[in-house]
Amino acid sequence: MDQFEAPERAMLVIPHPDDGESGCGGTVAKWVKEGTEFLYVVCTNGDKGTSDLEMTRERLAEIREREQRDAIEVLGVQQLTWLGYGDGELEDTHDFRGRLVREIRRFQPDVVLAMDPVHTQSHSHRDHRVSGQVALDACFPYARDALHYEEHIRGEGLSTHKVASVLMWGTETPDVAVDISDTIRTKLEALSRHKSQVSMPEGDIEEFVKRWARRSAERAVGTGFEYAETFRKIDFRR
Repeated sequence: MDQFEAPERAMLVIPHPDDGESGCGGTVAKWVKEGTEFLYVVCTNGDKGTSDLEMTRERLAEIREREQRDAIEVLGVQQLTWLGYGDGELEDTHDFRGRLVREIRRFQPDVVLAMDPVHTQSHSHRDHRVSGQVALDACFPYARDALHYEEHIRGEGLSTHKVASVLMWGTETPDVAVDISDTIRTKLEALSRHKSQVSMPEGDIEEFVKRWARRSAERAVGTGFEYAETFRKIDFRR
């Protein structure tokens, strides 16, 4: 399995608060230490992610935004764009795609990380699938071509941008691995900030995350990693 070096600039397209930390928080922490500049784009406000019948959507959205901001502070991420769509309400629309295109053109990332929309062996949350597919489309061809969302260029002074690669996490067919052996503690610390989403005791969560990362490292045959996060890579240019 290939390894992936830290890029200069990376943008995460995240369906819900906490998906970024659980899916690739170790990679984020590692690359931040190596100098990567990150932008988190959180698509929904997570306002339905609870079984507490006393909770309101408005209050939960406030809690989850605060938790997300605390989590990225742990990881060392400086930039966050909060799109604020409702939990479970992501659609492949002109508006949603355009907001991702705007962030790509504004931030000019080398790499975009998003959730893999393709699952044949299991079912994934609809927001996960929609966010991943729209992120891919936003990268290519929409952010590249000047006449897509030309108001960004003519009205906002942005320029087109060609994303080099997308790394899809939560994939069933990984071909790239990142060694998170030195940053798994940071990943766990960032995850712990999402208290509204924690349903297991702290020790159980740690064991679950480490077990998953060990399995990912085992799939990355020949690397010798203790813990890893894995991705499916799509290149748009070389």
